[in-house]
Amino acid sequence: MSFNFITAAEAASLIKDGEIIGLSGFTPAGSPKAVTAELAKIAEEKHARGEQFQVGVITGASTGDSCDGVLTRAHALKFRAPYTTNTDFRKAVNSGEINYTDIHLSQVAQRLRSGFLGHVSTAIVEACEITEDGRIYLTAGVGITPTIARLADKVIVELNAAHSKALIGMHDLYEMERPPFRRPVPIVHPSDRIGLPYIQVDPSKIVGVVEVNIPDEARGFHDPDPITDRIGQNVAEFLASDLKKGIIPSTFLPLQSGVGNIANAVLSALGKDSSIPPFEMYTEVIQNSVIKLIKEGRIKFGSTCSLSVTNDCLQDIYDHMDFFRHKLVLRPSEISNCPEVVRRLGVITMNTAIEADIYGNVNSTHICGTKMMNGIGGSGDFTRSAYISIFSCPSTAKGGCISSIVPMVSHLDHSEHSVNVIITEQGIADLRGKSPMERAQAVIENCAHPDYKQLLWDYLKISTKGQTSHCLSAALGMHQVFLEKGDMRLTDWADLHR
Repeated sequence: MSFNFITAAEAASLIKDGEIIGLSGFTPAGSPKAVTAELAKIAEEKHARGEQFQVGVITGASTGDSCDGVLTRAHALKFRAPYTTNTDFRKAVNSGEINYTDIHLSQVAQRLRSGFLGHVSTAIVEACEITEDGRIYLTAGVGITPTIARLADKVIVELNAAHSKALIGMHDLYEMERPPFRRPVPIVHPSDRIGLPYIQVDPSKIVGVVEVNIPDEARGFHDPDPITDRIGQNVAEFLASDLKKGIIPSTFLPLQSGVGNIANAVLSALGKDSSIPPFEMYTEVIQNSVIKLIKEGRIKFGSTCSLSVTNDCLQDIYDHMDFFRHKLVLRPSEISNCPEVVRRLGVITMNTAIEADIYGNVNSTHICGTKMMNGIGGSGDFTRSAYISIFSCPSTAKGGCISSIVPMVSHLDHSEHSVNVIITEQGIADLRGKSPMERAQAVIENCAHPDYKQLLWDYLKISTKGQTSHCLSAALGMHQVFLEKGDMRLTDWADLHR
């Protein structure tokens, strides 16, 4: 059959008030960009006439400003899941304007199949190619695309010429069955392929193809600084030590890495450490640093859900696809983040924290317990099933006014039962096999900033002794002092301890 080629505005007009739409991609990579921008214009026009228009949006992870940003500013979002990095969206969520559901990324596709998140009326899918029999070849990010394309009543395809058709064959698209009696996911090496290189869609569901030429809204990151460099070196030193002890096999183990400046610094340090052999990655996002290490031969293979790289880096991949074709694979998020596979492969996981407490609990989502930052993302998927789970962060924030090491986290995302190692620029706290008090001693002594170390030791002195010692009236006192006085260093336990 011949597809109906339409404009982005015509495609957006097919979406009605109250519908839930599902989007392809994972981070801005692979996310639609044209139809959502036109949808925002429709919302603005309808609101100007006093008409209601809002939609729910479900994605693989974050998107670019042409989705989360424009839809937020147009007040077009009623509901959103599961993750975002957009500043305008964050403000709207924290003011209560948008109903936001924070979900482990590996669970989104299953929750859609199970009906937990409502019915997806329209899937908008970015593609580098589409065939008349309904084969859709995706671009630089996958996310939940196989599931939304199958479940949706109608599919809109953004055929994006900014992405090379050389991507065809890079994807391994596999959708898990619904329970019960689900079969094992047959991945035993990061490079194993178990699915198809395309999504097969009933052509009659494809209501329109929108031709665009829009690059990904790639996010750049700050250059490394002495603190992130020191954190990276500490992570590399810790892993090299475990390798030397035989805790990590001599062939090393696959790595997962989060997103951002610290993740890049860690990977850079690992790449420079000659005691660590070339390794593989089984992760959800690949950044520029990974591509650099693949080219240098330090990373042998990368399994991911998204090429979340700068556009220059992405073009370099496209220009050298003969080199990269057998060194990268793009998977759906429920496979890239699958706890079953993570546990089987023995993945070493490295993620970042907003704050950690002295007992090893980690907050990765909320500022002072109330203000959402981005969401849990895939960190929980990997942490709970890791061979070794590492969380890192600078020891302070806001020019030293905030300690990232606190008596009790103000919001709990990863419990002490899942967190093996905490690393700051100050040092390494190996929490494996330690009792709560031993963990507290390791975290304070090795990870806390000197400005806060004695304050944390003093907290233990006023705490009620138990298997886990706390002073409940003061446990969140450092946060309260920051909210009232702007500097945690001004904490006085005598005022807080009652």
